[in-house]
Amino acid sequence: MSGNSSDNVYLYSASHVAPIIFSILVVISLFLHIYQYLKYRLLGMSFFMLWGGAVFSCGWILRSISTYHPANLNLFIAQYIFIYAGPPIYATAEYSVLGRLLSYVPMHTPLHPERVTYVFIYLGAAVEGLTAAGASLVATTNADQLSIRQTGYTLISVSVVLQGVVECVFIGIVALIHVRCRRSHMMTRIIRRSCMTLYGTSTLVLVRCIFRAIESFTTFSTGGQCDGLCRQMLFHEWYLYVFEALPMVLYTFWLNWRHPGSLLPREKNVYLDQEGLVERLGPGWVDKRSKLHTYMDPFDLRGFMGGCPNHEEHWTQGERWPEYHREKGSAL
Repeated sequence: MSGNSSDNVYLYSASHVAPIIFSILVVISLFLHIYQYLKYRLLGMSFFMLWGGAVFSCGWILRSISTYHPANLNLFIAQYIFIYAGPPIYATAEYSVLGRLLSYVPMHTPLHPERVTYVFIYLGAAVEGLTAAGASLVATTNADQLSIRQTGYTLISVSVVLQGVVECVFIGIVALIHVRCRRSHMMTRIIRRSCMTLYGTSTLVLVRCIFRAIESFTTFSTGGQCDGLCRQMLFHEWYLYVFEALPMVLYTFWLNWRHPGSLLPREKNVYLDQEGLVERLGPGWVDKRSKLHTYMDPFDLRGFMGGCPNHEEHWTQGERWPEYHREKGSAL
């Protein structure tokens, strides 16, 4: 696919149809997420899906325009950065879902549910910052500015590796909750579907990370001589659609299909009792330590490692907490 001419910023003859198709799909999913937010009011997850959807939609719309103006460097830079920046924001949505799942089965969570979520979100923000910085350097430099472009690929490489590690840890925590719930005979339809959704969406993000890691490391290691796999990935457009666009479109539609708002309760204090039969409205995660100790050891690692966590195990208090009744149409 030859498009490597002086009036074409793409390294191939860019498709006009494919970016339009993906633009339509991403925008449709974005509007579905707006509808889901208005229906379920699950703010944490919805915020990141709406933000990521807006960024990703802008990227593909700009690419649809850019392919008709292949000599316009500004359009190329804009679409490149937005397409690169969308997936890390999308991924942050599932971190919010995990936090809600951990709060739903607090007896099986390895650490403080909300603080686990915050750590994942902060790591996601670091990934997003590195991605945006690296993508902007790569997109705005030319072949004569090799050192700057290499710096961009280095930032991208670090960001995708970090996100890949985060996704692997994420899958590990979901698997831990899954196993613990199964062993304690608490594997309800809600927990099973939530775990399957998180497994699936995280795997899709991981596929995209592997593709981008191979692309960035291969390009970075060539030292300006792009041959072999580097040339295959940079000079053939279909890699972008198969390993970037398609996994992310499936990701966002999957979260529309199995929206957490249709599974998990809106209130963070609602948990499933140890029999796996009744939902109760408890006090939430109550840390019995002083504020100073929580700042010094936010995850209570000392308590967990010593076998004596410093939080109130409200789920052991039986019928002290009232049963929670969902809106008509939701059930365990």
